[in-house]
Amino acid sequence: MAKVTISVNVCKGCALCTTACPKKIIELAKDVINAKGYHPARVIDMEKCIGCAMCASMCPDCAIKVER
Repeated sequence: MAKVTISVNVCKGCALCTTACPKKIIELAKDVINAKGYHPARVIDMEKCIGCAMCASMCPDCAIKVER
């Protein structure tokens, strides 16, 4: 199973990862605000992750790390 790690304080909430994910398991955390004042991304169902790393490749700030 793949593991996605999102650096909350680096994420600027651009939502590019949410559109890139083929399984649609990433969303912006509306209940969390990081140190920069943004709603960071989070994985809502890690079990469905296929480890494609599309989210990481789309992230302009390299805030996402995918491990297989």
